[in-house]
Amino acid sequence: MTATPTGTGPQGTPTLGAFTGAQLRRLGAVAGLTASDTETYVRVLTDSLGPVAGRPLHLPPPYRTFLSDDHTPVEFSLSFRPDAAPALRVLLEPGCGADSLALNGRAGLETVREMARRWRFGTSPLDEVADLFLPSAPRGPLALWIALELAPGGVPKVKVYLNPAAGGEERSAATVREALRRLGLRRAHANLPPGGGHPFLALDLGDWAEPRVKVYVRHDNLTSARAGRLSRMVPEPSAASVEAFFRTVAGPGAAVTGLTGRPGLSCHSFTGPADPRPSGFTLHVPVRDYAAHDGEALARASRLLRQYGMDASVLVRALAALTDRRPEDGVGLIAYLALALQRGSRPRVTAYLSSEAYAVRPPAAVPLRRPVAVH
Repeated sequence: MTATPTGTGPQGTPTLGAFTGAQLRRLGAVAGLTASDTETYVRVLTDSLGPVAGRPLHLPPPYRTFLSDDHTPVEFSLSFRPDAAPALRVLLEPGCGADSLALNGRAGLETVREMARRWRFGTSPLDEVADLFLPSAPRGPLALWIALELAPGGVPKVKVYLNPAAGGEERSAATVREALRRLGLRRAHANLPPGGGHPFLALDLGDWAEPRVKVYVRHDNLTSARAGRLSRMVPEPSAASVEAFFRTVAGPGAAVTGLTGRPGLSCHSFTGPADPRPSGFTLHVPVRDYAAHDGEALARASRLLRQYGMDASVLVRALAALTDRRPEDGVGLIAYLALALQRGSRPRVTAYLSSEAYAVRPPAAVPLRRPVAVH
């Protein structure tokens, strides 16, 4: 499918496609992509959004998507590695604006199939489980999202995110278990940590060295001590390193009381039936709910990146590529920070960045402190 024109709307306001496409161009430069590759990915983004790409931004969001706080159906992320350029990714909801969740899922599925035809990759893992996650009357907050890792050369790596609660929240664990069985990972479910539910199951499609099946687990009231015990990968990461990540990102308040608001997420990656234990573990902390403003979130992210030998200045430039507002004037531009551990690889730190096409969440109210008397 081809998106409608993505310049400006009838009142001269930018469209969703023009706004997010311009952000992607600037982020591409920050991440070191060539102008040609970036333009290819801008077209992929706007085409994947379909008709809503041409929707003027003076209109409200076309759909109350769960993908972002302001209902923009696009989220960017930068995955940092030591001594290498960060990997730029974009997460999008191709069915956003459909009249029902079922139609949303069908639009997303057709977009995946078009990508598969264009870039000549197979969709058999998705085909095996599509009926579980895309029933005729789905429930839950989403149907299908697509994540694109924007690799040099103009051909992205593709991931599909599915909703285990499509048949009902009470069936989400059974849905994940059955999906893993169909994908040849019968023993994988026993190697997941306890939690409050399964918000996503993700599948790598296309040109991946080791395609993964990724299962996400929600953790309410997560503390640093519990976070350090969530991994099931072999060899297990140091609990102390995971706890230190949690404390840095969550901040001093949440580090003591736990994540009492928006929950933390763990992700467990499986690469084949020969090994039922996860080959990867990622901890996601929703920093936006535990920082007063984005200046505070940026300071924590920068500290974390420096601890892992990564260039924190790239994240500063990325935020400037998304918006010209001061970080202190809102909260949510940095939505999540994640520590990703994969067997045989060095740790990665990922910052998930909001487009804010529709709204900026105001800073959290912080009580003023009385001046301290000096004697």
